[in-house]
Amino acid sequence: MQFQVPQFIEVEDKIFGPLTFKQFIYILGGLGASYMAWRVLPLFIAAPIILIIAGSAASLAFLEYNGRPFIVSVESAFYFLIHPKLYLWNNERRAKKPIEQKTQDLGKGTVYIPKLSESRLHELSWSLDINERVAAGINEGEEHQGGVVSPIRTAREALVR
Repeated sequence: MQFQVPQFIEVEDKIFGPLTFKQFIYILGGLGASYMAWRVLPLFIAAPIILIIAGSAASLAFLEYNGRPFIVSVESAFYFLIHPKLYLWNNERRAKKPIEQKTQDLGKGTVYIPKLSESRLHELSWSLDINERVAAGINEGEEHQGGVVSPIRTAREALVR
């Protein structure tokens, strides 16, 4: 069976003439509040209040700010006013972690394996290369030049021999 999928589901239905339900409620509330201000207060005090209430009701009903209803902006401004706004800037630089040095006991002595980077993949390939070289029996004394392990032979050269 084929079904018709609703399109335009984000468009609100016009219930009261050209107004949606929300727009109708905003206008109705603004008219009610304006009427109450006109009946309770003297006219010279009520007139500015009526203008403010009518302008607020009209902007809530019809105004869009950045493609969104104005009530969303009012809500965001309200939350901005009531939430704390304490921002701290820590200007101290964090000290980098020292480079860890690992040693591995393999009967003969220790093998220097530096931690080159934070990348686990790079670290794993480095340890595999070192283990292959140790298994091939490369002299450890020739490897160290200035405190850094330098490759003497590649893994293929070690296996060919």
